[in-house]
Amino acid sequence: MQTDLVIRASRGDEDAYAELAGSAIDRLYAIAQRILRDSAAAEDAVQVALVAAWRELPRLRDPERFDAWLYRLLVNACRRELRDRHSHRLNLLTLVVEPSGPDETGAVGDRDELERAFQRLTPDQRTILVLQHYLGYEPTEIAGILDIPAGTARSRLHYAQKNLRAALEADARAVTREGRIA
Repeated sequence: MQTDLVIRASRGDEDAYAELAGSAIDRLYAIAQRILRDSAAAEDAVQVALVAAWRELPRLRDPERFDAWLYRLLVNACRRELRDRHSHRLNLLTLVVEPSGPDETGAVGDRDELERAFQRLTPDQRTILVLQHYLGYEPTEIAGILDIPAGTARSRLHYAQKNLRAALEADARAVTREGRIA
């Protein structure tokens, strides 16, 4: 079904593209928000990616790879957004995620710790973690999305996880030194 829409859209069918974009926009925004940590910047990146997709769609060689191609456009738009800001200092904006069950008191603290640690990563590190943990892509698929060698994707993923772990451990040590319960 989606492949048919992609083919029709690539031939200039605006309704088909509107359906494709409409079905992807929430997912794209969630990804951009997780990478950029700023709702206005995420909205801008999604818009840029969708406009680029419409313009470049006739050149897409494999309609079945539409999603990965669209994610690549989004990641590139996020990078441009970061570059345009001239700073990696981003506003912290937490997405509200409704828990599927009762929330335990410790889970809120854990989520806050993870958010603080995630914020300390570079945008490239956040990007690769979002692609793996949020979207479920394997390193070889991430390599295709980011247009990098598979070994580079695995290396970046390794260092992103290592830095996230180090940030969590540093926060835990700081809490222990301050005399609070870790």
